[in-house]
Amino acid sequence: MEDHKIVQRNLALQREWYGEPLGDRVRRLVVAFNVSQAQLADVLGISAPMLSQVMSGRRAKIGNPSVLARMIMLERKILTPDVATGAPEALQRALDDVRESKPTVSRDSLPVNGDESVAYPVLRRVADRVELQQAADLLHEDFPAIAELFRRAIRAAGYPVK
Repeated sequence: MEDHKIVQRNLALQREWYGEPLGDRVRRLVVAFNVSQAQLADVLGISAPMLSQVMSGRRAKIGNPSVLARMIMLERKILTPDVATGAPEALQRALDDVRESKPTVSRDSLPVNGDESVAYPVLRRVADRVELQQAADLLHEDFPAIAELFRRAIRAAGYPVK
């Protein structure tokens, strides 16, 4: 396969796997944190040439899940108030936090704020207590984790759960 077709195929795979080409995601981080690609590669725990290959589509994926986890951590940090101000010390602190992190990635964990309680008010806005209970009952057998999330949203509002 010629080089151009390989790059196009890899970019299509990145869209499928990561939601968009990794080059777009990395460029946003470079701009947001005002760092070079090499500096960002150091923070992520990947070599600069490897990051360049992923960005250009010469490679389709990031093989190390911890590197992807750190990228997600940085993307989430952009949304925090202190980093969003663009203050150099806040940007550096966020970069240092991510660089020093040792994320573990498994089916049940991601190195991001996993506080599910933020979902409770949203669930209660779209469904009342009775609807949440009915949904939990319907989902219990096939999707027990989602059913339990609905039940916790009910309990968090101070209601008993059947």
